[in-house]
Amino acid sequence: MVGPGVKRGTAELAILSVLEKGELHGYEIARRIEEQTRGMLRFTLASLYPLLYRMEKKGWLRGAWEIGGNGRRRRCYKLTTVGKNKLSPLRAEWSELFQALRRLAKVADA
Repeated sequence: MVGPGVKRGTAELAILSVLEKGELHGYEIARRIEEQTRGMLRFTLASLYPLLYRMEKKGWLRGAWEIGGNGRRRRCYKLTTVGKNKLSPLRAEWSELFQALRRLAKVADA
């Protein structure tokens, strides 16, 4: 599993990426990130929600309360236009970083 320092840096990209396909509640965001990274990135709800709140304050996400199938309230998040516009530059930054790390470490995949 990826260490906490690396995870902090990847959180915004991971969250924006899974929300690109549509709105999700917090538990589903965490589940999809874990599933799509084959367990390399894992977020507890206790660490995920502060990130979601910060991203919402930045205007990247919009959260709204809804009632789930079991009658419980849950907060669903969707990308805003600002969040969609942030995703491409973040992907480019990470791509450049991975290329540099491959050159530095001489590894095939970073």
